Amino acid sequence: MIRALLVEDDIPLATLLAEYLGGHGVAVEHVTTGQQARAHIARATPDVVLLDLGLPDGDGLELCRTIRKTHAVPLLMLTARGDEADRIVGLELGADDYLGKPFSPRELLARIRAVLRRAAPGPALEALRSGTLELVPETREASLDGVALTLTGLEFDLLAVLVRRAGRVVPRERMMELAGRSERVGERTVDVHVARLRAKLGDDAKAPRRLRTVRGVGYQLVRDEP
Repeated sequence: MIRALLVEDDIPLATLLAEYLGGHGVAVEHVTTGQQARAHIARATPDVVLLDLGLPDGDGLELCRTIRKTHAVPLLMLTARGDEADRIVGLELGADDYLGKPFSPRELLARIRAVLRRAAPGPALEALRSGTLELVPETREASLDGVALTLTGLEFDLLAVLVRRAGRVVPRERMMELAGRSERVGERTVDVHVARLRAKLGDDAKAPRRLRTVRGVGYQLVRDEP
């Protein structure tokens, strides 16, 4: 059984989801506040966290940040908020996926399985390199000039897409798909992540030399031979 922690203050919705997921191999532990969620995770880390952003004792985005500081557990945000800015912030804080209300229990189950597949260890993969930039998919570590980079999960996946296609232009609208992400987000979300990657790679935002913008198309990681 998959062990899921559902952080949701809507009791009828939580009951519906727990019953449906329980019949499809997902055992749900339900809490209604961020405080309860933190206590639960401290006792036993679940396989996946289903986190509503609107909680009675605080912002779910802050809880997402707190969880990510100490745990790599897959985290799926559930919220009625439709603002793209919330999606961007949630993904930046390390959430693995985003599902807006209303949604069907069947779609939630599919998303849970998808994030767990992405998180599951697979066969050892060779490191990805472009010059002195190196990404290790197996450990999800990244470094530039031998110095470790601190990347969110989504930043790592997007950078891996670009490194694998170094020298080629990757269309903006395909980057999330190629990164194995199912979030329904606009191109602006990709732009924000690329801007953050540039900053972490030490690239000049006004005249980038490593991560170029190809106007009207997408982005290109300039091939850098050691």
